[in-house]
Amino acid sequence: MALEAAAELIELDSVAEVPGAVAGWLRDNGIDELVCAGDEALQSMDWSGAGDIRREQRVARSGDLASLTTSFAGIAETGTLMLYSRAESPTTLNFLPDNHLVVLRRSQIVGVYEEAWKQLRGATGGRMPRTVNLITGPSRSADIEQKLQMGAHGPRTLVILLAND
Repeated sequence: MALEAAAELIELDSVAEVPGAVAGWLRDNGIDELVCAGDEALQSMDWSGAGDIRREQRVARSGDLASLTTSFAGIAETGTLMLYSRAESPTTLNFLPDNHLVVLRRSQIVGVYEEAWKQLRGATGGRMPRTVNLITGPSRSADIEQKLQMGAHGPRTLVILLAND
């Protein structure tokens, strides 16, 4: 379903392959800088093989070309990603850069929305986060003259890095 929503999908055997896959995608798209979430999962990866890609952990700013975050869940029903805000993963990373790369483990995929919400309530001790973002494909709008425009309210490209482990 994510592919039908115009997301790109990169399948990986392991999350250990994320740095190489991210570096390859960025190089293929002429980007040499990446803004990252501070998740332990991303920070503990071995980025030594990522070449000359500059990574910076911070909130996204206007003009950033690419961000990398993790996803809390993937919802198979619609191909939607569920992300939530926290200190190490500010919401700006989901909306400001033109390209949003998201790591999703296959084990995080649930069938329907209700399952994702139930897991989120359990993971947060029943306290809902300040912001929950449900992302289905890149940003798009047809508000102006009924003409589809990609990136109208967020990233023009959504890349899901789907890891089997």
